[in-house]
Formats: sequence, C-alpha cells, structure tokens
Amino acid sequence: MKKFLVTGALGQIGSELTMELRGRYGNENVVASGIHKRDSVVVESGPFEIVDITNYNQVSEVVKKYDIDWIVNLAAILSAVGEEKPSLAWQVNMNGLFNVLEVARENGCGVFTPSSIAAFGPNTPRDNTPQDTIQRPNTMYGVTKVSGELLCDYYYEKFGVDTRGVRFPGLISYETLPGGGTTDYAVHIYYDALQKGKFTCPLDKDTYMDMMYMPDAINAIIDLIEADGSKLKHRNAFNVTSMSFNPERIYNEIRKHIPEFTMDYDVNPNLQKIANSWPNSLDDSAAKEEWDWTPKYNLEEMTKDMLKKLKEKLNDK
Repeated sequence: MKKFLVTGALGQIGSELTMELRGRYGNENVVASGIHKRDSVVVESGPFEIVDITNYNQVSEVVKKYDIDWIVNLAAILSAVGEEKPSLAWQVNMNGLFNVLEVARENGCGVFTPSSIAAFGPNTPRDNTPQDTIQRPNTMYGVTKVSGELLCDYYYEKFGVDTRGVRFPGLISYETLPGGGTTDYAVHIYYDALQKGKFTCPLDKDTYMDMMYMPDAINAIIDLIEADGSKLKHRNAFNVTSMSFNPERIYNEIRKHIPEFTMDYDVNPNLQKIANSWPNSLDDSAAKEEWDWTPKYNLEEMTKDMLKKLKEKLNDK
C-alpha cells in the first residue's frame, strides 16, 4: 500500500485530497502536514505533522519517519497573494519545491506538484491553448509555476525522480475557501448567492477563464499518480480542464436556482490584469491520450451540486 505525505493539507485542495486518499489507501497511510495545526477532520482522522517546506529538515524527517512513497506538494502562495508578496511566493513555491525534490531524490519518493494556467502569459494563444506553447507569464506566481515545471522535468531526467503534475485551472469547492487566487470569485459567488442574495464581481463580465469542480481535480491528481509512468510524455505539465465561463455565465446559471439573485461589478484592476494574461480555454487532449483524463462535471452539473452541498454546510453552522 502506498504511503503519502500531503503538504499544504489544510488548504483548498489539500483538505479534500487528504480525506479522499485516506478513504482509498487507509488513514494511517496518508500523512497530512501544514505550517499550522487547527481543529479539522484532516487533523483528527489520521497522522498530522507540522511541516514548512522551506525547511529541508522538517520535510526529510517526516518522509523518513513514515517511509513515504509519494509527496503530494500542495503548499504554495497563490497568484493574488504572490503579487503582493513576491519574495514569499518565490521562497515557498520554488525553494520549498526544491527541498521536496531533494528529499524525494534521497529517499526514492515520487512527487506530485501542481502547475497552473498561470504558467501561461499574454503572448500565449488564448483559446484552446495547446499543451506545448509559449510560456511567458507576467506574475510571480506564474514565473514560479513555469520554473517548477522545468525543475520537476530536470529531476526526472537527471535523477529519475518520478515527478508528475497538471496545470490546474481555477478550482471551485464548497468545502474550503480559496486562499488568494485570481479565480476565487467563482467560489465566493455561490456563498454570496445563498447568504446575501447579491454579489459584487471583481472581474469584468467578459473575462473567460478555465475552471474545474474540486471532485474532478481530486480525481485528476490520484489518476495521474496511479497512471502507467511509461505512457507519460508530459509528466509535469498536463493541461486539464472541464469548463470555461465568464462571470455572466456563472451568474445566469445560479439564477436558474435562485431567481432573485443579483450581481454587479467593481473591477479590481490588479486581478483583471492577471486574468487577462491567462488563457480562455485549454486543450487537454494530451492528458486524455496519455492517462485517460475525463472530467465529470460541467457548469450546469457543478452549480446544482455546489448549491446543494453549500446550503447543507451553511445550515449546519
């Protein structure tokens, strides 16, 4: 049975991935970690360790202690926060990844670390963005993601570390709030629809971006880790997507369920600049060909499930 270490396990992806991994592989085989410990089902349901990935020794000690087979490195500073704190973004996203890869090299671990649509830039083809294309991002987050893709490629080619990753679009979840990304509005809009009946959007109404519902993102991670490595050509940078929409489309989809819901705009120029540099839609044919990637949710199905689950969550509080 594989043993996993999940860094950033209390974050938006980590909190759900950890529980799914524990359900599949057993609680004792999935070690959650983060820089802080707080009351949560992740902490209570299995082993948890304090790990700052910028501290090499902390990563190394936990990997050795639990005889880890796979490090799922989700600890990161996201796009909006990265523009406010570029030095911190580099320290966590690059120096932290370097530590993870070094520990993996020394201990024979595999490493999954996600990239992002932020790895593309304003000169990238915006529609049906190819798997292999120009990448010249203009955000620190994007710079670290391109660099991370290349660094993971290097560790595979040079040292044989089994590195794998996907370029995630914006992720939408009812479980955990996002942590400072450009696509966060697509989560907050559901909360505000249910709690306030209105939403002020920080992006222009014509801003298309790729998105994905969290269950599809979780399956993408696990499916890629479980895939036959001999069939993988784009190991660390698979385009994955399931839907592309602008704020008007998600607003209108929510109004099918909450007709009285209203939305206005107060465009944040910093967020808009970042969004304008990202693709409208991705070509994920390489992921489909190399490891049978298949998303399950479109905007309509996601909205139904998101509102149902979020309503249950909010009513329980």
